[in-house]
Amino acid sequence: MELKKWNRISTELKFKNGWWSYKVDKYTLPDGSEGEYHYAFTHGSVFIIPVTAEGKIILVKQYRYLNDRFSLEFPGGGVKSENDHDKQAEKELIEETGFTGELTYAGMFNPYNGVTNEICKVYIARNLKPSSAYKKDNSEEFIIYELTADEIDKMIAENEIYDGMTLASWALVKEQITNIK
Repeated sequence: MELKKWNRISTELKFKNGWWSYKVDKYTLPDGSEGEYHYAFTHGSVFIIPVTAEGKIILVKQYRYLNDRFSLEFPGGGVKSENDHDKQAEKELIEETGFTGELTYAGMFNPYNGVTNEICKVYIARNLKPSSAYKKDNSEEFIIYELTADEIDKMIAENEIYDGMTLASWALVKEQITNIK
């Protein structure tokens, strides 16, 4: 059996801010019936796994408003314009850690494919150096952690690291980072 695509008839923009848009599409199914699909449209996101010269992995702890909790995560953020993942990864690494480094693309995932079109691209950053361009976003405050792979695994198992995008990013890169212990 071959799967069939839906046919988009129209798209209506309901709301837009600097990070995402709320849209409603009208569509037809392969059988001809029509429907509406509500979703968050984004230009994507990036997550960066910074690896120090000592083989430690940098994570940032920050406050997450919607859950009113602090969260330990890999640095990352939303892409502001189409096809700009690489530049956004460089910016987020500097903004959230104060470091610059050599970025290698590691993979991608969709964090919630029933609700958003967002594609998150994941990068590994090595050869880290302090950045002279370091400037935090005024809405963000971070504590930097340097952890081993085993410490990350233990914190995930104990739900100390619970952010879904961090968990997905770790699943993508863990085997690619071979010099860590």
